[in-house]
Amino acid sequence: MKKRLLFGLLLVLLVSFMAGCTQVNEPITPESKGFWNEYVVYPLSMVIIYFAELFGNSYGLSIVIVTIIVRLILLPLMIKQTKSSKAMQALQPEMQKLKEKYSSKDAKTQQKLQQETMQLFQQHGVNPLAGCLPLIVQMPILIGFFHAITRTEEIASHNFLWFDLGEADPFFILPLVAGATTFIQQKMMMAGTENQNPQMAMMLWLMPIMIIIFAINFPAALSLYWVVGNIFMIVQTYFIKGPELKAVVRESGGTKK
Repeated sequence: MKKRLLFGLLLVLLVSFMAGCTQVNEPITPESKGFWNEYVVYPLSMVIIYFAELFGNSYGLSIVIVTIIVRLILLPLMIKQTKSSKAMQALQPEMQKLKEKYSSKDAKTQQKLQQETMQLFQQHGVNPLAGCLPLIVQMPILIGFFHAITRTEEIASHNFLWFDLGEADPFFILPLVAGATTFIQQKMMMAGTENQNPQMAMMLWLMPIMIIIFAINFPAALSLYWVVGNIFMIVQTYFIKGPELKAVVRESGGTKK
């Protein structure tokens, strides 16, 4: 069941990504054809242009505003995903006991393990799919926004603060900030769990490095989008997981002492 779910998730993400990747270098216009262009990328591009014109042709400020708007729209899904992850995390000790109880690899034992695992979920009102469905909804929107920024021609010809939106940041400030905020956001999301999962601990360092490399080579408009999105996620995570984060900090402090 878990493998099927992961396969389905990867398939949806791949289809969403490939739908736009074939035209990533083509400007988005009213004449752009295809469901992806007409109903995802072009509307987001128009929203960016609208707010830019509203604020004196400031496309940098428009990217900041639209990024925040998109994140606010997705906020209920993020809250649902976070709550589901916390519920699954709380059940991990019980699930581990079941795995130890049914450690045999034969088919009947594994079937019994699945049955009791599902009973455990039902007893605690936990839906194992609830954490993945919000992600499936979010990714096409975020990828679409990514394409809207790269394919809106007006953005490339404007500047914001110290950088040109269509060129990479010459001082590497945005890439470094993007990497740092990615690390902080992931650290907050994984608080108290990175030691339990070596793969998560590896991603904690790998993702910021990848973001820095991409941001160095991509237009600064994308780096700005990443930075604003990460800062929003940091604030969001603080308010959603505030008590949990404080508890982890206290435990860490106690351990050091």
